[in-house]
Amino acid sequence: MSDSTESHQTLTMAVLGAGAWGTALAVHLARKGHRIRLWDHQPERAETLEQDRENKRYLPGIALPSALNATADLSGAVSGVHAVLVVVPSHAFRSVLQRLSMHLPSSLPVAWATKGFEPETCLLLHQVAQDVLGAATPQTVVSGPTFAGEVAKGLPTAMVAASTDLDIAQFWADAFHGEQFRMYTQQDMAGVEVGGAYKNIMAIATGLSDGLGLGANARAALISRGMVEMMRLANALGGHQETMMGLSGLGDLVLTCTDNQSRNRRYGMALAQSQTATSGDVAERSKTILQSIGQVVEGIKAAEAVKTIAERHQIELPIMAEVWAVIHGQKSVEAAAQALMARSGKSELEFF
Repeated sequence: MSDSTESHQTLTMAVLGAGAWGTALAVHLARKGHRIRLWDHQPERAETLEQDRENKRYLPGIALPSALNATADLSGAVSGVHAVLVVVPSHAFRSVLQRLSMHLPSSLPVAWATKGFEPETCLLLHQVAQDVLGAATPQTVVSGPTFAGEVAKGLPTAMVAASTDLDIAQFWADAFHGEQFRMYTQQDMAGVEVGGAYKNIMAIATGLSDGLGLGANARAALISRGMVEMMRLANALGGHQETMMGLSGLGDLVLTCTDNQSRNRRYGMALAQSQTATSGDVAERSKTILQSIGQVVEGIKAAEAVKTIAERHQIELPIMAEVWAVIHGQKSVEAAAQALMARSGKSELEFF
């Protein structure tokens, strides 16, 4: 069912990033009655979107509303808008914000639906945004258990908008909220971002497990213990344990670990199912799998960043460590699973 509920206020908004997720959010906002400028950094792709009125590569069959226009002109996209939503991969987040900062007044609200860490610095994205945009720019992260295709189809969805300023979080909640789309608010930006990034690592882990045929019991155990690891990381980075029990934590973790719409889960499954090759061929197999998926698998970069953070803060994250070892060809999937099962017992309530 399509969401055509009118918003309380019609806004002109720029959505930066025309992948599956950026397009889906742009479509939803346009259906709400907002005027949307969807920016793609490649002129030929923006032109194709405008001509086809459909993102045939990422969201085939979803018509772009008349209130949505695609462009490759960043300056034009953000000129005179009420707000900007950034939906680009984490590795491009800083460079896009740097370009954006040259065209925006500092008081304009900026939000992002990007999940992950900055690869080079291992910073959370709100730290990158503060570094590039400065404290005067109202900043919000929107996250939660969502697949782009379901949002684009208007299926029921819930997310969270987190900002240190609850009025700004509410601004974004009002912009998104509709008959089939519920947006909650809170202030724990670090916790929301940890959940959104770490769940991708756990989705690879459950994909590896299911790819080996280890069963539902193993999957449930990985999700549960992955939740503990998520809490440990959030605690170390200033997030709140309660946030991990919400939409951006538990909700996103369950979604991406149990449904094959998750490209991180599909990556893990494909890697496990290609065990006939030797461990030395992992890099080539991984490249082939990524080409077949055709989109960024954020869990790979997230594992790199989290490994560095875990070493820096001396955090024990055994599932992440085994995922990292498999991705880098240091262990077979079977050896990684055996290493997790061979760990000594401890109290289940020993979180930190």
